[in-house]
Amino acid sequence: MTATAPSPVAPRLLLPGLLPPEPGLETYWVRPGGVTALRLDPGDELTVIDRAGRQIAEVTALAPSGTTGAALGITADAPATTLRSLASNGAGGEILKVLADAGVNPERTVAARLFGEWSPAGARETFTATEPADVFVAAPTRVMTVTDTEANPPSDLLLELRRANPRRRFEPRLPEPLAEPILDMRVDAATARGYEVKAGQYIQIIDVEGRQCSDFLAFGARQLDAGVERGLDATTTRYFMGNAYPQPGLFGKFYDQDMQPLVEVVRDTVGRHDTFGLACNPKYYEDLGYPGHVNCTENFNGQLDPYGIAPRKGWPALNLFYNTAFDDSNLLVFDEPWSRPGDYVLMRAQTDLVCASSACPDDIDPSNAWVPTDIHVRVYDAKRKFSMAISHRVTPESEAKLTKETAFGERTSKLTRQFTEYRGYWLPTSFDGHGPQAEYWACRERAAVMDLSPLRKFEVLGNDAEALLQACVTRNIRKLSHGQVVYSAMCNETGGMIDDCTVFRLGDTNFRFVGGDEYDGIWLRKQAERLGLDQVWVKDSTDQLHNIAVQGPASRDILRELIWTPPTQPAFTDLTWFRFAIGRIGDHNGIPLVVSRTGYSGELGYELWVHPKDAPALWDIVWEAGQPHGMLPLGLDALDMLRIESGLVFAGYDFCDQTDPYEAGIGFTVPLKTKEDDFVGRDALLERKAHPQRKPVGLELAGNEPAAHGDCVHVGRSQVGVITSATRSPILRKNVALCRIAVQHAEIGTEVEVGKLDGHRKRIPAQVVRFPFYDPEKLRPRA
Repeated sequence: MTATAPSPVAPRLLLPGLLPPEPGLETYWVRPGGVTALRLDPGDELTVIDRAGRQIAEVTALAPSGTTGAALGITADAPATTLRSLASNGAGGEILKVLADAGVNPERTVAARLFGEWSPAGARETFTATEPADVFVAAPTRVMTVTDTEANPPSDLLLELRRANPRRRFEPRLPEPLAEPILDMRVDAATARGYEVKAGQYIQIIDVEGRQCSDFLAFGARQLDAGVERGLDATTTRYFMGNAYPQPGLFGKFYDQDMQPLVEVVRDTVGRHDTFGLACNPKYYEDLGYPGHVNCTENFNGQLDPYGIAPRKGWPALNLFYNTAFDDSNLLVFDEPWSRPGDYVLMRAQTDLVCASSACPDDIDPSNAWVPTDIHVRVYDAKRKFSMAISHRVTPESEAKLTKETAFGERTSKLTRQFTEYRGYWLPTSFDGHGPQAEYWACRERAAVMDLSPLRKFEVLGNDAEALLQACVTRNIRKLSHGQVVYSAMCNETGGMIDDCTVFRLGDTNFRFVGGDEYDGIWLRKQAERLGLDQVWVKDSTDQLHNIAVQGPASRDILRELIWTPPTQPAFTDLTWFRFAIGRIGDHNGIPLVVSRTGYSGELGYELWVHPKDAPALWDIVWEAGQPHGMLPLGLDALDMLRIESGLVFAGYDFCDQTDPYEAGIGFTVPLKTKEDDFVGRDALLERKAHPQRKPVGLELAGNEPAAHGDCVHVGRSQVGVITSATRSPILRKNVALCRIAVQHAEIGTEVEVGKLDGHRKRIPAQVVRFPFYDPEKLRPRA
């Protein structure tokens, strides 16, 4: 008998977030402080997973038998604290209704408690339903105090439900309405629907099953009544907004030919669309050999005819969820949409409108992933208020998160309307009545305060905490003292930078990792698993610690009378460079906070870290104390000037995962000679340091035209470098830039040219100079 090798399994397309990893598997999240309700049938298997560790779960099961928990074989003998709090707070209407229908008093509900204060990351418990049951899984929370050196911030739970009788693979699950809709209609696949919307009302366009294009048209209703057709106009919108398609925020409106706004984008969970390409039309299909194919243009003509709108051969439309781009040859290309099931765009009508929405019928190319599906439209009352937000995912598999305000937003929003989306939060770019230049000079000459709450904070706890950080960051964490902060890089196996960060040592086994990217926590957990470190927890504390920076020569004088520290902590005035103290505002009864001698301005400065509930009060106290010193608020535009002058790097500009710390200009964070322990990327960094290809330099440009991120840098015809960051330096009165350049051209005094247009038709003379441009000896921050 001859043995034959098994046939190799063909690689499978990876479509994160679109296909379940296995048939019959459903996944759900339980947010900290929240409750997720599921209906189980006999044989269904529920797994509760404590992803980050140290998060208690409360499980309550209600079944016809009436015994709480029996349907899952669990003993419910603890108070269901989160369910009870829903009743006392008047929240969770749907959940409370289920309890009421079952004759259960929510204020007396009990639960089985899973996991605990020291459950490992990834801990899981699995239960099988023996009868039909409504199951409630809660993630109880407690406030994390900033003075707690053994902090355990709350984290989410993951639920995996394996159905004994799997539902249809792509059973559409519409997201819950954002409010009570006044119009709730389905646009069936390959059709279109016309509808009217009043000024101020909200229009939600939902992709039911994902990857489905929906063309949107809107016309001013009052103009139509007067016999004048005024609809969304591509040229006018792009002229005013400066974007291919507007996004939520300051530049989020669509205009008509008369320069009047018709709709404003309020929320966008996709972030990838096409603006005013033609909706699919008969000619498109005819030219591809499909005469008579149903198309959006003719569907629109039929829907718009009752409103007196003349038919067209092709409608310019806002193509929601349609994935187009221009390639390097300026060719218009398209691919499958990015949208996931339930993704939506929410717009607000700026005037009375006649609208039309389609569910595109295109099944001959990737525009709908070759399978047209439904679109759903909801319209909400003008009296409702919805937060402005963009959606982001930390990994392709993650649940989408909408942009949030920081805890200081209540104060900063009273000082400006100039906000931009920054890593999942809204931050001011500049402040009304001041502007970037005034804010810049306030920081250089007096003092400025700014909101830096979007920084990602992670509590790294446990006996293996030091070992994990020692293996993941380039600095020698074993040398870090209690109360000390260190700036470091965190690299991947190739030496490329995942992020830069600061690490605070709160105790022998307690550290606080502060970076710029939410992925940092995922990376740290993966490394802990890879290294077999089972006595370490990485808990996200970003929403437990919001922070402001007080920077400038007067910052110490402003804060010295505000910050009290106990005898066990350093006095505020004794804090040296990269040290921190745990204290309070005013005296021992004041707001608890952490104060660190750190910053991102190149000036003397501090950062103040508090629980979000205390943020408005902290802002008020600091603001009042700063007024005699001429303090101003500081936005991102001014911060960019400050940090570039000081040679401080910024993720996505001066480094990425293809850039090592030496190329980013922070090679000082890699002590290869004195750090004997291995760390991720060490071997690659040894090789890169021995054979450098590129080097960071400062450039000083001739004339008054600034460089920009991504501009090419030339010596003769050849490109030798690229601009990573650039600004007009107010204090130097020159245009300066950070540049990554070939080592052969990195010597100070080298003459280069910054390419504009295509890099050949226009060049700005520049010279390699010493950097940081401002205070190159870095004496001022230590003054």
